[in-house]
Amino acid sequence: MQDVVRVAASRRKILQGGMSLAAGFMASNSIVGQRAPIIPFNPGLMDFTPLSRADATGPWPTISSDYEFQILIPWGDPVLPDGPSFAYPTNADDQAAQIGIGHDGMWFFPDADDPEAGNRKGMLAINHEFGGNSHVLGKGDPESLEDVRLSQHAHGVSIVGIQREEGTWKVYDACGARRIHVNTAVTFSGPAAESELLQTTFGNSPLGTVNNCGCGFTPWGTYLTCEENFQGYFGAPANARPPWAATEAQTRYGFSENGFGYGWHLFDFRFNLAYGGYRNEENRFGWVVEIDPYNGGQIPVKRTGLGRFKHESVAVAVGKDRRVVAYMGDDQQFDYIYKFVSSEDHVKLRYEGESPFDHGRLYVAKFNDDFTGEWLELTIENSALSARFSSQAEILIFARLAADELGATRMDRPEWTTVGPDGTVYCACTNNSSRTVADAANPQAPNADGHIISWVDDDMHVGTRFEWEIFKLASDTHGTEESFSDPDSIYVDPDGRLFCGTDGGQQDGMNNQLLVADTVSGTVKRLFAGVFDDEVTGITMTPNRRTMFVNLQHVGNGNISRTNFPRIGDHRVPRDATIVITRKDGGIVGS
Repeated sequence: MQDVVRVAASRRKILQGGMSLAAGFMASNSIVGQRAPIIPFNPGLMDFTPLSRADATGPWPTISSDYEFQILIPWGDPVLPDGPSFAYPTNADDQAAQIGIGHDGMWFFPDADDPEAGNRKGMLAINHEFGGNSHVLGKGDPESLEDVRLSQHAHGVSIVGIQREEGTWKVYDACGARRIHVNTAVTFSGPAAESELLQTTFGNSPLGTVNNCGCGFTPWGTYLTCEENFQGYFGAPANARPPWAATEAQTRYGFSENGFGYGWHLFDFRFNLAYGGYRNEENRFGWVVEIDPYNGGQIPVKRTGLGRFKHESVAVAVGKDRRVVAYMGDDQQFDYIYKFVSSEDHVKLRYEGESPFDHGRLYVAKFNDDFTGEWLELTIENSALSARFSSQAEILIFARLAADELGATRMDRPEWTTVGPDGTVYCACTNNSSRTVADAANPQAPNADGHIISWVDDDMHVGTRFEWEIFKLASDTHGTEESFSDPDSIYVDPDGRLFCGTDGGQQDGMNNQLLVADTVSGTVKRLFAGVFDDEVTGITMTPNRRTMFVNLQHVGNGNISRTNFPRIGDHRVPRDATIVITRKDGGIVGS
């Protein structure tokens, strides 16, 4: 495997031009794509003073001397300016009108009325992945349905209007602002929407989204929130009669008697796996959910065409013939990378009143040792799948099981995906301490520090073959000022800068950090570092790229003795928050 890594490094030098940033680009991560012409490395691409390793630690965030930051919308702040303010512990009704906990993926949707106004005003859609009972409730276990509702309302998504006034970003009274949580009405669309596997015995209407991790956005201006570790909110009482026994599918998706210890199933039977009335309720989670950030009355839509698994994020590209392509990672050790390709031009489909995500094909990736790869279609037309599954809907609902059958490549926790301006796709593989045998695409065993893999698809994203390489092994940076581990959230901007937030144990006692990498040279610089025991995640910008938003999640792991971040209002617990980053000279962030 070390030989494979050396070959990959040599091959990278040869392919740098082919993987380089585009001479002309669209100001979006939804890029039409094939390899761009070779252009010289721009030495000014990352011309800022990096934050040193020695300064990337402590109970308070630190940043490059060329930059400054502001704290925005911490957990518990009102979604609307006149809403309930933070108090600890709060109640379920107030939490449903407040910013949630576990800030993660997010995207900024600029004000469409005026292009310049969009740089100082818009809607911020932000995920709230998780918050433990001891942090949210102030106790280890819920004691009532009210406690469960409080926990439930701290999860989900916030849609909040923000604007810059006199150099400071604030929440404004936006008509589309709202909270979406596990008790919000949702609907299903696409090939599996009418499946009996999504119907419960009671026939209750679908509700909610939970464990909202990474995200994506569409060319038509909607937000895509991704449901990741949904299995952890379900459970079964130990004294259930008859005793609960996991099915093969439930086991493959990680369901267990106690889940993550939230205890929702003890008071809300919708999450009780042993309660027959809500049979199949668990199948209603694990999807990509589409939300219109400017339409407060829109019912969020779960897009079944994109498959059901532990979605980390989704990167949308516009490929050949204006077909929409979505790249997705399933964040678990030894799980897979997927892509969806729409059947037709996305503009045509939407003109006809159809979603491009409802019409197309889902694939899973197989990485070969010779740096080529194949997209294996998850279709009932494949005899290897029709022998096991009864319908295309069943394949999509149990996409992991279908991918197992096709022999896809088991990856080291594939997390965020992003598409560069030249059509190169990147995926962060955070780590895999359980790997004992390396392979070409996962060349370290165990993989304690993670890596970033990249590839270019044939036929402008819509082909079924690709060429790949290892963009960066995190362990290769150790002992240098570039040092990082556990890459997680990633985003490539239109100039070819790859921004990377980390989630895991960093070297030399550093906190998790925000890095900037040049996708041609591979040079890495540290821009920002968080606080003790946090994660840096959720990267988005204003259209002019002079303001960046990132999130600090699980700050101090909820322990006030580790950090009192953000030092706003009630100081009894740390509070996750969004960080607003700007250059002191007003330049593009990352330059």
